[in-house]
Amino acid sequence: MLEVVDLHAGYGPINVVHGISFTVPDHSVFAVMGHNGAGKTTLLKTLLGLLPARSGTITFGGEDITKAKTHQRVAKGMAYVPQGQLSFPQLSTFENLQLVADGRAGGAAKIDEMFTMFPALKKFETRKAGLLSGGQRQQLSIARALITEPQLIILDEPTEGIQPNIVAEIEALIVQLAETGLSVLLVEQHVGFALEASAEYAVMASGYITSRGSGGREAVGSVLAAMTI
Repeated sequence: MLEVVDLHAGYGPINVVHGISFTVPDHSVFAVMGHNGAGKTTLLKTLLGLLPARSGTITFGGEDITKAKTHQRVAKGMAYVPQGQLSFPQLSTFENLQLVADGRAGGAAKIDEMFTMFPALKKFETRKAGLLSGGQRQQLSIARALITEPQLIILDEPTEGIQPNIVAEIEALIVQLAETGLSVLLVEQHVGFALEASAEYAVMASGYITSRGSGGREAVGSVLAAMTI
């Protein structure tokens, strides 16, 4: 679904991402882990077209999108859920979903589908998004992205600031999305969560991939070691 080959990116004279290569398979979860400053944000900006690649290629669905604009990538089926459970706080849960659904074929049905997938959002559909819990706002962010019917969803630190009992729900949802045909790129610092949710992973440190392998709790030790490089 997404293939990144020898990607370099940065700001001004500074190169931040150094020759990154990885593949997000169809219908699978691929995790990119690393501490703050590892280069994850720069990588995401480049994948989304917010920052130009200095060299290397980004292929999405078999098409080279290295030089495509952000809106073109979204139109091709890429969705992004940013860090921080972002929403329109003065609008209700329903209105937040409606902003994305309006103008789309079957928009009302898509909102109903999201309420089925996220029962907590249905319960609070008239509540202002700013009054929702962190976990509920995160679910709302993911639901808004899913209304666009993406082929790939990029999740940036989805567990940040989320209470532990909700983390398990987010993990189960991510696995479910992959099982129902979506590809997921998960960018995460929470090692245990990322490995449980993903089929494959890569670890970034100082702008390089320092380790990669298959997901699962047994990889925790090697991932933590790679994150200290």
